[in-house]
Amino acid sequence: MQLRHYTGFGGIKLAAAVGGEPSAQPVILLHGGGQTRHAWGRAARELVAEGYFVICPDARGHGDSAWAEDGNYRLDAFAADLRAIMGTLEKRPALIGASLGGGTSLLVVGTGSVPAASALVLVDIVPRPDPAGVGNIVRFMGSNPEGFANLDEAAEAVSAYNPHRPRTTDHSGLMKNLRLRADGRLYWHWDPKFLAPEFRLDPEEYQAQLEAATRGVRVPTLLVRGAMSDIVSEEAAAALQRAIPGCELVDVAGAGHMVAGDKNDVFNAAVSGFLRRHLG
Repeated sequence: MQLRHYTGFGGIKLAAAVGGEPSAQPVILLHGGGQTRHAWGRAARELVAEGYFVICPDARGHGDSAWAEDGNYRLDAFAADLRAIMGTLEKRPALIGASLGGGTSLLVVGTGSVPAASALVLVDIVPRPDPAGVGNIVRFMGSNPEGFANLDEAAEAVSAYNPHRPRTTDHSGLMKNLRLRADGRLYWHWDPKFLAPEFRLDPEEYQAQLEAATRGVRVPTLLVRGAMSDIVSEEAAAALQRAIPGCELVDVAGAGHMVAGDKNDVFNAAVSGFLRRHLG
């Protein structure tokens, strides 16, 4: 995978990991809020090995992408960034989005008179996520504003948020989600404005936008749900299947909201099989 830069909505600079032949079927993977392109590491490499042209962007305000000077972190802005990346492609891409990335993908796919994508994979996200689960995410992201003294402290915070995930002593991958600032402390690799009340996504607006978009989805769709998710209930998953014709569902046992990180092999197999069936 190589680093490439795109120009998003309003001229914002977006960093992305890119791999595979540009002439191949494109697949764009969009991470969740507070994550970076590195969340897709192994999944992206396997898709490249299967012959796809893979793009993993850092969302605005995340990772190595620029922070929005005007604090615009509304869903429309993320969607406009995605459309800008898609505009550089000659073929309609498959979109794979987790959490915020899934909401962004759903909005793009479900709006417009012509299908913008060839397929859609939503990773543990629905138009009406469970408020308690969303609250857990916001509290986790808003904790430790003073940063961390070392990787062990950051790892402890992640373990507290994901208590079901086996702990590891190798924290090297965690550094990809952190920034070392001049004060010598480590901070999460995203713009604090992303969570500021005056800038962050409005839940009611978010839900209304996605419910409207759901009614416009007319491409093969897969929902990958963590069976232990506190974001997507079984009832919410069933409602999405009723709303999107032919929507497939995969429940990943032993996984929470961070499905790809919790059960990577199962997640990759589900996505790969879905893409092969619908895109060849």
